[in-house]
Amino acid sequence: MPRFFVEPNNIKNNKAVITGPDVKHIKKVLRLKEEDEVTILDGLGGQYQAEIYRLENDSVICNILHQQQAVGEPPVNVTMVQCLPKSDKMELVIQKGTELGVRQFIPLQCERSVVKLNEKKTVERQKRWQRVALEASKQCRRPMVPKVEKPVSWQKFLNDVPSNSLLLLPWEDETTEKLHNLLQGQHNINEIYIIIGPEGGFGQEEVEMARSYGAKTVSLGPRILRTETAGLALASILMYLHGDLR
Repeated sequence: MPRFFVEPNNIKNNKAVITGPDVKHIKKVLRLKEEDEVTILDGLGGQYQAEIYRLENDSVICNILHQQQAVGEPPVNVTMVQCLPKSDKMELVIQKGTELGVRQFIPLQCERSVVKLNEKKTVERQKRWQRVALEASKQCRRPMVPKVEKPVSWQKFLNDVPSNSLLLLPWEDETTEKLHNLLQGQHNINEIYIIIGPEGGFGQEEVEMARSYGAKTVSLGPRILRTETAGLALASILMYLHGDLR
């Protein structure tokens, strides 16, 4: 059954209004017609079975038949905190992280970040990254679209992170704390933050500041992973141990 994301405020009174590029896709590509059934998702985890009621020029109005049990979300909330990388690497991280089940992305401005964004570019990039998350959710059939926050400073992120969360900071200079040992016995984890540095790595002061907020520095093995690889590798491990990739 075709699936379409609809803004939550466009779902009310047992009706859902599909707008945007999906309207053309419904009419010209899928060639759906009135009384055809579709699946509606609100991007927040809500899923509905619906029937096309009317095709209009710039919208498709559907009658909601009933709400369904949404599937596809992991039982653990993983947030990817990614220092701004060069080129389009952030899009890769968001796309693949969404497929793996990451719930939220927080772009981070670090000491060694090469990319510097002004206010205008920040707004533009955030919109672009959110679209990437939406398209990735469609492709992998997730009922929820991960939220991509605006880039924040190191200090603001640490101030805002919930106190009961597990903060994992892969660091190339960590030689004693292994990920396997750290995660042993952690059976009731619900909120995990993966903190990934930029191409040049974290500065010593940034690492010490993170540790003062409870972050755990860990080694991911003998090889140095690129910034766009490290977070995805760690997310895969966490989804196997605490998520739904078993």
